Amino acid sequence: MLRPHRRSLGLAAGLSLVGAAAALAQPLLVARVIDAVGDGRSVLAAVLVLVVVLLAASALGAGQQYLLQRTAEGVVLTTRLRLADRLLRLPVAEYDRRRTGDLMSRVGADTTLLRATVTSGVVEVAGSVVIAVGALVAMALVDVWLLLLTVVAVSVGLVSVVLVSRGVRRLSRQAQEAVGAMSAAVERALSAVRTIRASGATGREVAGVGVSARRSYEAGVRVARLEAMVSPIGSIAVQGAFLAVLGVGGYRVASGSIDVAALVAFILYLFLLVMPLGRMIGAWTQLQTGLGALARIQEILALEPEDDERPQRPPAPGPRPGSAPAPLLELEDVSFAYADGRRVLDGVSLQVPAGSRVALVGPSGAGKSTILALVEGFYALDGGVVRWAGTDVREMPRAALRARLGYVEQEAPVLAGTVRDNLLLTRPDATDPELWAVLADVGLTDVVRRSPRGLDVLVGDEGVLLSGGERQRLAIARSLLARPALLLLDEPTASLDARNEQLLRDTLAAASADRALLVVAHRLSTVLNSDEIVVLDAGRVVARGTHAELVESSPLYRELATAQLLVSGRE
Repeated sequence: MLRPHRRSLGLAAGLSLVGAAAALAQPLLVARVIDAVGDGRSVLAAVLVLVVVLLAASALGAGQQYLLQRTAEGVVLTTRLRLADRLLRLPVAEYDRRRTGDLMSRVGADTTLLRATVTSGVVEVAGSVVIAVGALVAMALVDVWLLLLTVVAVSVGLVSVVLVSRGVRRLSRQAQEAVGAMSAAVERALSAVRTIRASGATGREVAGVGVSARRSYEAGVRVARLEAMVSPIGSIAVQGAFLAVLGVGGYRVASGSIDVAALVAFILYLFLLVMPLGRMIGAWTQLQTGLGALARIQEILALEPEDDERPQRPPAPGPRPGSAPAPLLELEDVSFAYADGRRVLDGVSLQVPAGSRVALVGPSGAGKSTILALVEGFYALDGGVVRWAGTDVREMPRAALRARLGYVEQEAPVLAGTVRDNLLLTRPDATDPELWAVLADVGLTDVVRRSPRGLDVLVGDEGVLLSGGERQRLAIARSLLARPALLLLDEPTASLDARNEQLLRDTLAAASADRALLVVAHRLSTVLNSDEIVVLDAGRVVARGTHAELVESSPLYRELATAQLLVSGRE
């Protein structure tokens, strides 16, 4: 993650080293001023040099901090971009297994922790090491016995700090996981806030979020408790070293072993040694926290994205001369089970010829919507094959396959933004006349013209400013705009009234003139005129034919049609 920013880091490291040299020169300059005062010489030159070095060190420190802050922001930006790119390209099955709020927490809270790791970590350690080593060398030149005393006191503190901070990374990851769980709880409640209010469950949901928040708090307190132990241990070591040096150094000055200027220089070097050691201790602790967050980020980055560009195999042989052309879409003996082991489809076969209308009907849970998801390539088949114009779809890039398909989900999701934003999702180059034409096809023209903003009217978060039927029609318009060869519709009239259902039936009839339709329907009135109706039950095809044929031959279809008053119960 740091590699793309190596130039900025190199410059910051250079400034850090020059700043370290300036810091190491200051005690010598102070000692020179003291010697000049003791000898009765002019101190002006020595003071001026000391002031210049102090100002230079401050300027270098400011430049280094700016570079580190900018680099840290760059690391956070590139990490967020990589993480967002991977999150949006994961196989659909991964979204089934994970909670949206936790994934959002990784993009937000976890990446933010990397900022402090960069600013107080990597480069700071380099400069701190130079200062510490230089201070040790200078202290050895001043007085070896005082140096040994200092090393013993500081070493005890350093070893204690390292031992105490070993658990910070583990506890930090637990804290971030708790934050992710809390974010997931909030996202769950907000996504269904109207249902929660209508159910009188607001208090229970607040309590549930509170439980997650308290777990996050407790995890954060455990990290804080461990980090809080680091500072006192370091302080005790520093104060012990200072008191020991002051006492022993005062005795050595009194005995004439060293002079006052040397003791002052040694104490200043002691402070120079202690400050970088304190920074290194803080950087170590911060690094452990950052690595805990990084582990959660890496967990997502390590997941394989959906393979948009599949390896190309030799194309399937075309039809023999005189043979019938391959259907546009064909499912042959398809079987599928979800990750929890629940088998949804078992040996399903069907064909959708070009320009035809094929409907999938049956009771809930029969596997109808799953067939559309498999055609889109959202899941891998357990058995069988899906072919597009005679070619196994596993031999086609997903992008090439999906460019030929239009897909309207059962929930008909509408994205926050404007009507225009939603329509341009499938065809960003569409013109305004084309947008108005497709809105007219689904009966939304009057709805959009109600606002003076026209196509730029806001639809609200998840389309909340539209009715259920308007959201569904907008989703259908979005798919029709792309002019797909095959339109997949999952319950297209579920939220439509009788008038708009008839309008949509007319639209679908016109759309099927130059494209094929595969429609999932519980409302059989939508698919009465289909070229073929496939009846599914418990993941198997139990009947197929036209409406009239199925009324006579399929007890299940006759039962569904009778329940919807499409046929008399005495027929």
